[in-house]
Amino acid sequence: MTQELTSRERIWRALHHREADRVGVMDGVWGTTLARWRREGFPADAPPADVFGYDMAEIRPDTSLRLPVVRIEDNDEYSVVRDANGTTVKNWKQSTSTPGWIDHLIKTRADWEEYKALAQWDRSRIDWGAARRSYAAARDRDRFVYYSGAICWDATLPLIGAEAMLYAMADDPGWVSDMYATMTDLYLTGAEEFLGAGFEFDGAWVYDDMAYRSGPFFSPRSYRELFFPHDRRVCGFFRARGVPVILHSCGNIAPLIPRLIEAGYACLQPLEVKAGMDLVALKKSYGEVLAFMGGIDVRAMGDPNPAAIEHEIATKIPVAMAGGGYIYHSDHSVPDTVSLEQYRHVMELVARYGRYAGNR
Repeated sequence: MTQELTSRERIWRALHHREADRVGVMDGVWGTTLARWRREGFPADAPPADVFGYDMAEIRPDTSLRLPVVRIEDNDEYSVVRDANGTTVKNWKQSTSTPGWIDHLIKTRADWEEYKALAQWDRSRIDWGAARRSYAAARDRDRFVYYSGAICWDATLPLIGAEAMLYAMADDPGWVSDMYATMTDLYLTGAEEFLGAGFEFDGAWVYDDMAYRSGPFFSPRSYRELFFPHDRRVCGFFRARGVPVILHSCGNIAPLIPRLIEAGYACLQPLEVKAGMDLVALKKSYGEVLAFMGGIDVRAMGDPNPAAIEHEIATKIPVAMAGGGYIYHSDHSVPDTVSLEQYRHVMELVARYGRYAGNR
């Protein structure tokens, strides 16, 4: 029987295409899901990472424009807030969904030039006390610690919105390139600041939602011209330090995968099933050069028939984990349609089907 590994070792092996004792485990849980679970008996003060044994821990700076947050409207159903990026956002209180953007601070290139200085680095973007406590706690548990943040589309979209972004990509790509470069600089400078202060990262995580259900928001040519230089810069920065980079991008990013590999990404996450991201097919096509995290359909998790999620896990995880290169994650994040009992069953199934042969 193979020796039980630490979380840090387990994730490292997966990202380097080596088998471990079992698949690594990580997940995202909506706030309304956690509230439901607490009503169903989940420990009041415990984070899901501790209860379910997640193997990874995040450290990140504040990369917003850090504008004052203003509450515009607040009632029993929803709140409307102008956030730290100057974006007016409506959020429902009894459910979790994508933010309901109402208005954006930046509408023109002149607006960007006015506010660009707010996207520059200074050390106060890190809450050093909280960061050191989180880092120490993760190291005490020997978790895989990753540096995270948004770049390019994901970092800039809240500032100007999708419509303005897509028009600018066609009409003023120089402006888009400047925004993407600025936000990527902010991300990388934050990493340098942490590293200079003695933090050590096992991995890096980039948030950049570049697709929707049917495919990317833009053409592969636009990706190559506007995104690729920054992705390659990020991956090169971390590769030089022996750190693999995970890309989070929702939607169907399949048309971009060859370029993402060329840029240097080591792992794709979350592999959204309803957008057509097929974990088994991706493993077959790219498993020698990419690791994968996710691909387990949250709709099956919430299905009243437990056979649905067992079929989902039993037919995917054994294929994806073969030879290393797979980390469990839901195919987005766990919604509040999933009960605590159902999620516990998910974790039991992952433990059952996700052990390598020498550890069964």
